[in-house]
Amino acid sequence: MELGVAPSRTQTIVDFEARQLYGVKSDGSFTARNAPVLAELAELVSSGALEVPVTAFPLSQVREAYALLERRHTRGKIVLIP
Repeated sequence: MELGVAPSRTQTIVDFEARQLYGVKSDGSFTARNAPVLAELAELVSSGALEVPVTAFPLSQVREAYALLERRHTRGKIVLIP
């Protein structure tokens, strides 16, 4: 929120309190929060049928991560590591 990114452009998959406090999105988190869906996804990833590309940045490089996101040419997820 300190970066000035609109809540509608911010997604969380773990901080549901932020969803309530700031109005950030959590699309997908609620619909996939059940054991059968997670087991199916895990099997697809394990078998190689589903690839989940991840680009990780240390939290100190949050601006670089956001710049990459803004270019809209990313594949997969961008993860910030504390």
